[in-house]
Amino acid sequence: MTKLTSARRPTGRASAATPTETPPGKRGATAIDLRIHSAVVNAVMSHRLPPGTRLGEAEFCELYQVSRTTVRKALQRLAHDHIVSLRPNRGAVVASPTPQEARDIFAARRALEREIVPLVIRHMTPASLRRIRAALEAEEQARHGGDRAAWIRLGGEFHLLLAELAGNAVMQRFMVELVSRSSLIIALYENPGVPMCGNDEHDQLLALIEQGDAARATALIEHHLLEIEGRLHLGAAERKLSLAEALAGC
Repeated sequence: MTKLTSARRPTGRASAATPTETPPGKRGATAIDLRIHSAVVNAVMSHRLPPGTRLGEAEFCELYQVSRTTVRKALQRLAHDHIVSLRPNRGAVVASPTPQEARDIFAARRALEREIVPLVIRHMTPASLRRIRAALEAEEQARHGGDRAAWIRLGGEFHLLLAELAGNAVMQRFMVELVSRSSLIIALYENPGVPMCGNDEHDQLLALIEQGDAARATALIEHHLLEIEGRLHLGAAERKLSLAEALAGC
């Protein structure tokens, strides 16, 4: 294994998922634990940290020159987002959703998003349509730039935006957890060698929302989620990298 002292340390280079300010819901976070959080999320979404990878506190301390307290804050935040699992007396590992968990999460999303889409249409305004278009443009830019981590993240954020525009705070809270967990599943189990597809179904969904066609839009969102689930290769083994290798350049 490459020694941490000789590994390339994270440079703090900005990326699509690197926060420039404290995001909502992350009050009390410092710049460095947000940076660690962002680096791990990017490494997981880019397939550099496969499920089950151990995330040692000491390695983070050496890589980022920070205290264990700071590292623990970042790991707790990652656990809250279902990116890592914290095991009593054994430390943190990248979460390993089972095939059944993946099926359950996507089934829950289909049930919830079937209710969200008609509410988006009911509450549609010119401003909300502009926000949807802007989200689609950002997603397309990430795809053209080959930034898989940002593409997965922005795809999830598109669905979160719809949940926000539906105007139901309870549904929105459920969607935050479901999107976080399904984005991890997509990143871990969708074949990284397959070219990133376009966001045609997101574009089609916007068109149906603009037309006010709730029935077809609801059918499309269900088909869209089934298609995503159908592309997953659950249980595929991957080579494990050291933490220093996975986070190099993040």
